[in-house]
Formats: sequence, structure tokens, C-alpha cells
Amino acid sequence: MRLLGYTRVSTVNQDAQLQLDALVDSGVQKRDVFADVTSGSRTAIERPGMKRLLDYAESGDTVVVWRIDRLGRSLIDVLNTVNLLRDKGVKIQSLSDGIDPETTSGRLMLGMLATLAEYERELITERVNAGIAAARQNGTRFGRPPVDPAVIAEKLDIALDARAKGRTAEEAARLVGWSRATLYRHQQAARDRDSVSQQV
Repeated sequence: MRLLGYTRVSTVNQDAQLQLDALVDSGVQKRDVFADVTSGSRTAIERPGMKRLLDYAESGDTVVVWRIDRLGRSLIDVLNTVNLLRDKGVKIQSLSDGIDPETTSGRLMLGMLATLAEYERELITERVNAGIAAARQNGTRFGRPPVDPAVIAEKLDIALDARAKGRTAEEAARLVGWSRATLYRHQQAARDRDSVSQQV
């Protein structure tokens, strides 16, 4: 069983020495400390230090952090990282928070974190949905912008003219910025419109 340490600071101006000293005092060897200097916007598994730690850690090892929030940028990210480590059989110990999943109180703390992370997920979903509803109310349209039928007709004429002059469907489509499938789709739509107008 090995003790592995992990430190994270957000910028090069911040100092990880406090975290490192606490890890070494708890019995972690300096050579077994993995570190990241990265912005909080990156999830744990996107960070190079955390990637190395996840590759290196084996079942039975314990990852020691100064505070549990060093493992992720949000509660959700922290919990995802904890679960990744635990799935590998790796234990987690947080020095400042007293979180140790091997103890009853540590498991309680992790359970509370999981509940709070779920609450955070729901809040994010609510905020996103409220934002979309407000945008729709203010006239914002979602999805692809509508295409002017006159522009489609003009592009179709150019592509068909190129086809008549011996260009392949792919070359003709590329002339107007379409794929071959898009050209065929617009050709079919034009034929369908023509047959409907002839029936009327």
C-alpha cells in the first residue's frame, strides 16, 4: 500500500507549498506527489497531473489531498474523481476536511457531498432551462437559422448548370458550398415542388 499525494493550484502565482508540506507531514514521500497548476475550468481528468496519478495509482493505494476541493473544480467534479479512484480500489484521505471513506464519519461526509453534488446538478439544469425559456420569450430562435428559398434556388441553378457542363455531382455541389447529399436533397425538393404545382 502506497500513500500518493495530489496538489492543485489555479495559477502559477499561487503556491502549492502549504499543500505539499501537509502531505509530507502526513507521511507522503515528495516523489509520490502529483501536481497540477491549472485553471478551475478544466475537469480533473483533463489535467496532466491527475491523469498521471490515475494511471499510476493501484488498488490498495491511498490518495492524500490537503482539502477535498483540490480533486475537482466543482462538487460534481470532486465526486466524479472520488468515484474514479474508488472504482480502481484506491482510497482517499483529505487532511483538512477529515474525510476518510474508511471511517463512518468519512463515509457520511462523502454521502453529503454526493447529495450536494446532485443538488448542484439540478440547479445547473434549472438555470439552463430558465435561460432557454427566457431567450425564447425574447424571440431568440434555437437550431439552424432559416435559409432563404431564393438563395437555395440560385445555388441549385448554379449547381445544375455545372452538372449540364459535365461536372460531377460532387464538384457541382462543392461550387456552391454544399455536400453531394445536400445537392441531391435540394434537387428532390425542387422536383417535388414542381410535381405539386403541375397537379394544381
